[in-house]
Amino acid sequence: MDFLIALMQIMMVNIVLSGDNAVVIALAARNLPAHQQKQAVLWGSGGAIVLRVILTIIAVALLKVPFLQFFGALLLVWIAIKLLIEDEHGEGEAHQAQDNLLAAVKTILVADVVMSLDNTLAIAGIAKGDWALLITGLVLSIPLIVFGSTIIMKLIARYPVIVYIGAGLIAYTAGEMIEGDKAVQPYLPGIFHDTPYLALLLTVGVIGYGWWRNRVAKSPASSDMVQMLDDDEEHVIERG
Repeated sequence: MDFLIALMQIMMVNIVLSGDNAVVIALAARNLPAHQQKQAVLWGSGGAIVLRVILTIIAVALLKVPFLQFFGALLLVWIAIKLLIEDEHGEGEAHQAQDNLLAAVKTILVADVVMSLDNTLAIAGIAKGDWALLITGLVLSIPLIVFGSTIIMKLIARYPVIVYIGAGLIAYTAGEMIEGDKAVQPYLPGIFHDTPYLALLLTVGVIGYGWWRNRVAKSPASSDMVQMLDDDEEHVIERG
């Protein structure tokens, strides 16, 4: 009975803490062909769970490394912007994270590892050293993460604004990680201590920058410049 209770606790904690991970999976896989979407979700979710088990084992030691959460948060900000900007160019060949299965899975795994640095401590605390319990709980959570990311992808197809909400969620997580890094806290202004202001500032910044970049990319001048570059490239190839 104790095992089953702890197992349910791990599954519930993992589901609650994996909401943002499901968003990352959905954003990274949304523009892949339908059959590759399923592969990206399965490989990304499965790989994320395996990495989370490994990360849980070393999480306590990792969180003591100065500035680790800070640099991880910067990586999350980059991922959020990258996924947000790619949405407006989903059919372009240059954006491999959506057009290439391996790149999408890589994005999912990197984001999950970074976002799970502090979350794994809660799961490790429940397991209390029982790795069979830990692994069982995480593995049983995979279908729920897959189901959640699949629903989000369908919603994105109908309501594209969800992409901005998802990117904002990733940015907010990055802000929380920066504020929670003990090595960074002495350098932060007092207004950012134990408040959501830094996370909100990053969220607004990422969404605003992504919106601006996408708007510039859609402008006629930008389209003309892309066409000119394509024409020049064709002329060079013909001369060659």
